[in-house]
Amino acid sequence: MKYEGHTHTEFCPHGSGEDVELMIERAIKMGFTHYSITEHPPLPTSFKEMMPNTAAEIATTAMDMNDVEHYIKKIKRLQYKYQSDLTIRFGFELDYLPENTDDIRNFLNEYGPYLSDNILSVHFMPGKDGWRFIDYSAADFDSGLVQHYGSFTAVQNKYIQMQKEALSWDIGQFKPTRLGHLSLVQKFQKNYTPAEIGYSLKQKHQLSCLLDQIASQNYSLDFNTAGLYKVDCGETYPGKELTRMALAKGVPFVFGSDAHSVDEVGRGYDKFIDMYR
Repeated sequence: MKYEGHTHTEFCPHGSGEDVELMIERAIKMGFTHYSITEHPPLPTSFKEMMPNTAAEIATTAMDMNDVEHYIKKIKRLQYKYQSDLTIRFGFELDYLPENTDDIRNFLNEYGPYLSDNILSVHFMPGKDGWRFIDYSAADFDSGLVQHYGSFTAVQNKYIQMQKEALSWDIGQFKPTRLGHLSLVQKFQKNYTPAEIGYSLKQKHQLSCLLDQIASQNYSLDFNTAGLYKVDCGETYPGKELTRMALAKGVPFVFGSDAHSVDEVGRGYDKFIDMYR
């Protein structure tokens, strides 16, 4: 099985806008046998009101609520069309939003029966003046989070804590059992010193406990190659050290390019294969 487990569509406002069907055809040409589409679901209105970013910035985050049914209908049609060439699974890359638990549970209760794959990711953290993006821009990350917590290390600590909380988040029977890009907080790491971005002994212990929890709950991890191509990151999510820790504990990985365009489909798959050699 050659599996591309994390991709997006034209319904994502920060993507290329290219038709998902072209991405599917690209995956088939690359020899993938299984393909997951995990689009960003709409953010609850009350959550967006807790973000200090501009309305235009927030609008780039996720699909519009009016597009949800169009998305589901389109992917189900493509599942049927390409069923002899590719097993297509689809769902959402859900955000851990602890103050909006009821909103997310209600969304999943409505749409969960139609879905075949989901990812749970941490894209937001409480920070300066409200909830902040983790991955919007280097400047936004620094001003909204690093300066708020006092150091990159402190942001890492909070991020690890939130990953543990996400594992215990009660959003019902359709909760994902795969965590997305476990080290997304490293996206802008090249702007900080090696001492700041490296894991301390305390953090390694915290991460070890997190991985134990992941293993005990039979979760898998997204081996996300998008970070390799981010100018301020230059490594996968998670990076080599954390990946080795997870493998040692028997935590399974699913390859994911996090493709938002046709040319990103399957990108970095060789790194995933190398991981198991």
